[in-house]
Amino acid sequence: RRDLDQLETRGLVRRVHGGAVAHSRVSTAERSLTERASRRSDAKLAIARRAVDALSADFEGSVYLDAGTTTAEIATLLAQRPAGLPPIEVVTHSMTIAHLLAGASGLNLTAIGGRVRGLTAAAVGAQTVDAISRLRPDLAFIGTNGVSASFGLSTPDPDEAAVKRAVIAAARRTIVACDAEKFDAELLISFGGLDDVDILVADAAPSGELSAALADADAEVWTP
Repeated sequence: RRDLDQLETRGLVRRVHGGAVAHSRVSTAERSLTERASRRSDAKLAIARRAVDALSADFEGSVYLDAGTTTAEIATLLAQRPAGLPPIEVVTHSMTIAHLLAGASGLNLTAIGGRVRGLTAAAVGAQTVDAISRLRPDLAFIGTNGVSASFGLSTPDPDEAAVKRAVIAAARRTIVACDAEKFDAELLISFGGLDDVDILVADAAPSGELSAALADADAEVWTP
């Protein structure tokens, strides 16, 4: 019991009747942007490098970047594209990503506004969703807090879920970028099914039911 008290104090578990559950598996658990940025940074960079393989050297279309720490790594790589390549149109509702890409050469940036949620530094709300619904980006890079065979893609916050759902509906192709810690996690709100995923990019391949469900949904799985 003392061990559980210590783990709860550290924020690693939540006490429930009869024991405890890992904080990362609580349906409303959500770390701040700062906390997430410091976790598994090497894995996120590897995922980002693999994800940008979806953009050919002569790609000159449009890309939507969801809010998140892995998508921020993708943004950093896009900002480092060699000079002379065709410009890319980049759209995001992430204040962090907009700051990273402001002034970067080789791309044109559109930042979508709305009410900014402090925990994620992302615009949310009806204004944001409406603006996204008027777009048709060629590719969308989406982050997720959980991905499971039965519940699909999920996140703890309803406003974030609404924005992610709108991005998926708008995009021609959807690439989900997440680390393997998100496998089999089910957060409070589902914002998409596995059949909405064209490519899942992760630092390890899923196994078991999730692997089979992704195959059934014709979703490609890419790993570094």
